[in-house]
Amino acid sequence: MATRTYPSMSRREIEGLIAEGRMIFILDQYVIKADAWAPYHPGGDKAIRHMIGRDATDEVTALHSAEARERMNRYRIGRVHGRWTNFIPPIQGGKFRPLSEIDPEDACENGLDSSVITSTASSSDSESRAPSPVFDESADVLLRKRHTPAALSSAASVSSASSAEPEDEGMSFLNSLTHEKMALDIEKYPPIDTATQENIVSKYRELHQRVKDEGLYRCNYWDYAVECCRYSLLATASLLFLRWGWYATSAAFLGAFWHQLVFTAHDAGHMGITHDFHTDSVIGIIITDFLGGLSLGWWKQNHNVHHVVTNSPEHDPDIEHMPFMAVSHRLLQSLRSTYYDRVMEYDVVAKTMIRIQHYSYYVLLSFGRMNLYRLSWAYLFLGQGPRKGPAWWHRYVEIIGQLFFWTWFGYGILYKTLPTNWDRFVFFLISHVVPMPVHAQICLSHFAMSTSDMGPHESFPQKMLRTTMDIDCPTWLDFFHGGLQFQVIHHLFPRIPRHNLRRTQKLVQDFCDEVGIPYALYGFVDGNKMVVGTLAEVSRQAAILAKCQQVIAASADPLHGHSH
Repeated sequence: MATRTYPSMSRREIEGLIAEGRMIFILDQYVIKADAWAPYHPGGDKAIRHMIGRDATDEVTALHSAEARERMNRYRIGRVHGRWTNFIPPIQGGKFRPLSEIDPEDACENGLDSSVITSTASSSDSESRAPSPVFDESADVLLRKRHTPAALSSAASVSSASSAEPEDEGMSFLNSLTHEKMALDIEKYPPIDTATQENIVSKYRELHQRVKDEGLYRCNYWDYAVECCRYSLLATASLLFLRWGWYATSAAFLGAFWHQLVFTAHDAGHMGITHDFHTDSVIGIIITDFLGGLSLGWWKQNHNVHHVVTNSPEHDPDIEHMPFMAVSHRLLQSLRSTYYDRVMEYDVVAKTMIRIQHYSYYVLLSFGRMNLYRLSWAYLFLGQGPRKGPAWWHRYVEIIGQLFFWTWFGYGILYKTLPTNWDRFVFFLISHVVPMPVHAQICLSHFAMSTSDMGPHESFPQKMLRTTMDIDCPTWLDFFHGGLQFQVIHHLFPRIPRHNLRRTQKLVQDFCDEVGIPYALYGFVDGNKMVVGTLAEVSRQAAILAKCQQVIAASADPLHGHSH
């Protein structure tokens, strides 16, 4: 059978298609039109939308099996030649010109020549989300000093209109913090110029090939046999103590059982066990829904977005915890979440909670499972998941799993077995607080890392390494962390079975040394100190912002915060 040939497509043609609302991205130099696939995508359409106008080769390769990539070939509509320079996706504020719009400057298209990216206000590089901070000339100067003008993103760009408008002291303060954070990242990480980022991508793909050659994607099922033995012991202990009337002890073992199950559910959600979509999905649904009362489908939709826009305050749901917590000063500006499609208001409740967030952090994490129930129910009962495609039946199986869970836990244990309301309350509380470390382990990987927007031209591997940290722990403690201590490696290669992550770590460290990207590795205690320190820093920034706003409110000059 003859190989199908595809027409060459210009950057302007692709921009025009995106302006018409098409979901276009680049995969291995082919132009993919994903409109027809988006309703079927098991991970939801948001992750696809964040790839529109971008070369998504590394993201797609990291998150999808070879079979899934093969299926994507049917959505090819053309080819591009040479290195693709990313647009800013519409969901992130990118603006695109329809083909009918005649522009004499089409030859100087958006980002086509990195030497003029910061000086040419073109289709999608010129504007950003209204709530986002702007970077004025000081950020531009910093980037030019590092010879990285292409690093300016939608959030980092500034139009002539915005730069001409005076800022109040509160906004000026927040923008100065944004400049400061970005300057630190610019100094710490490799520049975002074409040659540097191409070299990083090339080395990353060589690393990926080596990972495959060394068999690190192959799962050793004996490792999961050991895990199943551990789960069985915890569940049996919980049932025995429940039978003997040691209710608090039984609840503690049940909480430990849930804590450990999460790690295998995480593996299954990434197809990191059998690498078969349906098999791993069923394993994950049994664990999360039938045994844990949570939704695997909700987690997949949330987590896929997290993996492609890691630590972006506007886009990453894993760091969007307003009004209870803010890990970035940018969240003090009432940003609009593209994931939840609402403004994360910096209101009275947020101001109160953020003031004490470094004290309330672990308390809030102790009740994190309650929020997961809420999100899971909303996903399942409001039909937020795919209703077509290979995952169409997952929602129904998950709803059955929810009914099963609340039958054995809610009715069988809480109502039928426990004699008093006080016993029920204590059992529920202990069983839900004991899994708290898993929430801390998830937050630990990202909360203290960079939340800067370095623009659409930063490579996938550099972004993952800039926004993620690993935790150093002895081998014998791996069971407690469940692979979450290797989040850097996991973000670079999400489908590697977690029992192989430690072996992969040395390869990633060598890669980081070769390309000059710092590898963040901290002890568990030090990492937690960094997270609490970050929360405390944002809390102090919120207090300073409040003082600026008080000065402005008391001043006769609302723009400059002082009287003349």
